[in-house]
Formats: sequence, C-alpha cells, structure tokens
Amino acid sequence: MSFPLKGYAGKVLWVDLTQQKVKEVPLPKRYVRDYIGGTALGGCILWDHVGPQTDPLSPENLLLVVTGPVTGTIWHTSGRGALVSKSPLTGIWAESHFGGHFAPEVKYAGYDMIVVKGRSDKPVYLKVEDGKVEIKSAEGIWGKGVYETTKLVREEFGDEDAKILAIGQAGENLVRYAAVMSAPYDAAGRTGMGAVMGSKRLKAIAVRGFGSVKVADPEGLMEFTKEAKRRILECEQAMQQRKYGTPMLVEVKQQIGELPTKNHWNGVFEEYEKIGSVRLREEYWKATKACSACFIACKKFFEVESGKFAGTLAGHVEYETLYAFGSNLMNADVDSILYIDRLCDDYGIDTISTGASIAFLMECYEKGLVSKDQVDGLDLSWGNVDAIIELIHKIVRREGVGNLLAEGVKRAAEKIGKGAEKYAIHVKGLEVSGQDGRAHRSAGLTHATAARGADHLRSLVTVDQLGYEDVAAERFGADKLPGICDGQSEEYKALAVKIIEDVYAVRDAMIVCWYSVSWPPVFWIDDFAKVLKLVTGYEGFADPRELMIMGERMVNLKRAFNVREGIRRKDDTLPERFTKEPMPNGPAKGQVVNLERMLNEYYQLRNWDLETGIPKRETFERLGMLDIAEELEKSGVKLP
Repeated sequence: MSFPLKGYAGKVLWVDLTQQKVKEVPLPKRYVRDYIGGTALGGCILWDHVGPQTDPLSPENLLLVVTGPVTGTIWHTSGRGALVSKSPLTGIWAESHFGGHFAPEVKYAGYDMIVVKGRSDKPVYLKVEDGKVEIKSAEGIWGKGVYETTKLVREEFGDEDAKILAIGQAGENLVRYAAVMSAPYDAAGRTGMGAVMGSKRLKAIAVRGFGSVKVADPEGLMEFTKEAKRRILECEQAMQQRKYGTPMLVEVKQQIGELPTKNHWNGVFEEYEKIGSVRLREEYWKATKACSACFIACKKFFEVESGKFAGTLAGHVEYETLYAFGSNLMNADVDSILYIDRLCDDYGIDTISTGASIAFLMECYEKGLVSKDQVDGLDLSWGNVDAIIELIHKIVRREGVGNLLAEGVKRAAEKIGKGAEKYAIHVKGLEVSGQDGRAHRSAGLTHATAARGADHLRSLVTVDQLGYEDVAAERFGADKLPGICDGQSEEYKALAVKIIEDVYAVRDAMIVCWYSVSWPPVFWIDDFAKVLKLVTGYEGFADPRELMIMGERMVNLKRAFNVREGIRRKDDTLPERFTKEPMPNGPAKGQVVNLERMLNEYYQLRNWDLETGIPKRETFERLGMLDIAEELEKSGVKLP
C-alpha cells in the first residue's frame, strides 16, 4: 500500500555493514505528521537508536541520508539533502546539508532516507538502483581522492547519470571534520560526517533512480513555482547572488566590519578586494551551475590561468572558504585559495574547520605557545601559503602536527595547554564560521545556541546584517521593536533568533536551501505551508501557525538529544575573543557581545530553565513530546 501522503516515497533503506545486509522498512508514519521529514525525521530515528553511550566513530553510530517531502519536485531549491548523525568532532547532534542532484535521485530510487549502521571489514560502497541494492567492494578505490573516486564509481556503476556521495582521504583517516562530497564539489562539510562514513569503511554511496515524486496538486504546484521564479527574478539581491555567488559576502562583511581576520581577532581585512567577488568574477570566472530545481544558480567555477597554481579549476567556491583561507590567515593570494579549495574538495575536508585549525596554530605560534620544532619545522607566519598547504596535507594524512590539528581546535588547545584555549575559536567543539557577534549580535547568539555548535545556518538573522527593514517589519514587527535591525545592539535579538530558528527547522524538514529565505528574503513560513499542502495534500501542513509549532518541536528534539549528551547552559557560550576582546578596528570597533542578556531572553522565549538550559517539562507537554521527556528522565536528566 502506498504511503498515505503524497511527496513521500514511503520507504527507508536500512544498511547494516557489519552483517552486509540491507532491508526496506516503512517510513515511520507516527513521526511524519509531527516532524514532516528531513533532518527532523532523521533526528527521531537518531534519538531512538543513538545515545550517550555511543561513540560517534563506533559501528553503533548511525549515518542517515535524509530527504524531505518536496525533494525531487519542481519547487525552488528542492534538490538539497542532508546527513544526520552524532558528531565525532563535538560528540553531540550533527547535521550537514549538501546541494547538487543526489537527494532527488534517492527519492527517484524509491526512498525517503538511507540509514547506515555497523562497520564493514573491508572498504565498500553502496550501489542503489531503483530498489536494487548492493554492497560492493571499494578496495580498489580506497585511498583515492573524491574526484577520482566519483569517476571510478560512476564507471563501475555503468551509468554516467548515477549520483555519488563520496569521501576522500580525510574521511578514511578519521579527521574529525572530514566532509562528505557530492558532484564532487558540493560538500556536506560540517561536523565530521566524512569521518563517520570512513569509520564504517564506506567509501561512497551511488544512486540511480527512474521513478518520480507524486504530488497532491501538480497544477497548483506548477503555478506556485512559476510565481516563485518570478519573485526570485524580481529580487535584486537574488540577481546579485546569481552573478557573484556567496563570494559577494566578502565585500558585505568588510563593509559592516564582520570579515573574520587573523583568527577572528579583527573584522576588517585591508586586502579584501584581492579575495573578493568582483575580482573573482572579472578575472577568474569560468562557469555557473545550479543545484536541482534552483532559479538562483549561485555555484561559481573559477580557473587560475597563470602563475604557480595555473590550471586549477575550483568548483562551487564559497565565501566561507575565501575567508577561512584568506582574511582569517592574512592571505591575500586568491590563486592559492582557489587551489586550496580544490585540494580540500578532493581530500574531502571541511574548509571552515581546516582554515580555523590552521589559524589557531598560527596564533599559538605567534604567541610563542608552540615552537618551530613542535610544528615540524614549518614557518607559521601569517599568510605563508606554502606552510598553509603543507599543513592541509599533514592534517589529512595525520602526520606530525597535522595529527593534532585533525582533532579540531578544542582538543588541540587542550593538548597544547599554556592558555591556548583562548585562541581556539569554537562553540561546543565546532569551529566558528565566517561571522562575528561583535558586528552582528544575532550571529553571536545563534552560534551560542545552535544544536550542532557554532552554526550560522540554523537561524541566521540577516535583517540586522543587511538592513532589510521592510522585511523586518513584516516578520518581526520591527517598526514596533526599535533596535532589532541594529547589528551592534542586543535588543530583541533573542526574539529574532527564536523565530528564525523555528522557521528554519521547518525549512530543514522540507530540505530546501536557506538562500531566498533570509538572503535574499523572498520566502517565509506561509510559503512553506502552501508548498507542503500542494505537495503532500495534508491539511495539517497548511496552517503556518501549526508549522511554527512543528518548528519549535524540532528545535526541542535536537536540544533534548544534546541535553541527554550532557549539554547545559555552560556550553551555550562564545569564545572570549567575542565577549571580552573589543573589536580593534572597523565599523564595529570597540564592540563586544553581551551574551548573557540575550541568552536569558532566549531561554525565556523557549521556556527552558535559566540555570541549566534544559527545556521544562511543561514545554515538552505543550509540544506533544511527553515521550521525549520521559526518555530524558529515564536517562537521569531531571526536568525542571
């Protein structure tokens, strides 16, 4: 019997690599109506099967490839997927999203989700073709980079249209922030999903499907998608994004004093134009590509045509890579950054955490906390490109000081000691991305409270960063809340973060791109309600107010997972660099983050205990989550 709601395949593929067996099970209906799909539905399965006793790199941990009900449809940005697991970098909730065309292929092959558990004795890859599933030997490709792996797996599959997720050598060597790559330049970059995959000796997942996604109202969806395209094309910010991609944020961040520089010490970089989007577009642009069903097409390909790095073609270059290996390392050589981007993609490693780890070590070197002998004789002066590239190789191979950095900045700082923790810029073990709460207060609160650690993508409030005053008035009542659009004020930031976080939770249950929700701010929760109703036919998804409650439920599910892992208020914090060190230069000069004020307000809005950060029992009751509350109490957590 088909699944009762349209948009879903109705099946989950479970793969046990220890037993070398696969099975299909029905999509859990009891979760769908409360959690929709995507990372939220994956979180329900993770909650049921992975607890505090589970080592993230053990066979008992799960790796979930998740889709949403709109995945594989024509709706704008419905081509994205996500991975859900327990992070080997942080030891808590992990999710990492990726673009491209892989996720729709999973739906076309007949599945809403792929769940992998266990560990193979030998390297393998998973072949999925329209319901036929095989566990194939990967011994011949183990040790190879992502680009060659993708090519070889596709050739062995015998279908050039097969979609591939793969890891490189970083995942094989269990670098704690190894990425999983698709296409092969689209990254599920954060939280170390590549290490989870490597720990299972799973080199790749290859999928080909010839089915389709059935929707409840095809004509209605077509008309609304046409309207969505019109709204995108009429949006100036979306068209700027189409031209420049996310590299345009280099200039945006510099303008407001939020471009991370010298290990987040500063917010402005004198040579920002050398690594900015205008130069990249004029001198390096080679091609533009889009993910499945996307009208923006933000993926930019840049080629280095001369010099030391001539011949480098870097795919889907992002702002986060440009800052991580540019301004944050005091490196203005954009040729080298493009080379590094391609290198990291092939190795399968998160550019944010890699760049942050190198920045941390460079500052420790500058401050005399590590000697030249302790860093394998490398000259770790700021901006030393050769040393940066050599450190990447060492991290991936876990050689010398690279073995230390492969553990992430939190563990590395603890190992070095001597006060090195001060220069480890992370939250809950996840290295901070390209934002700074001193210039952008809501980003500071977002980093402190996000479930996976320093994460800007679960509740990025752009109205106080980019000045969308009309949008702020519509979404938050900003015309009545003075200060909400002021990036250097704590006023009403807790409210904005809470609302955005709930909306984004629904977005991630559908799994659509954050672009067009906040930057540019084209779609909102009422649009999500309309799309979900058109796709699934379910009236319970048609009310935006009900969706907001579902979003709140999803946020509390992730919080419950982390509380069970031991996370408390003390962990919802920021590095002292943001809370105690005034910004030295730029538009945010002299600013620090008053986190405690925002955190108190945020907890009150969430109805979490002010002292512990644990959701109150009445919160779980209101959200229909008594089963979660009871399980927490069974695990020894005392609910306030």
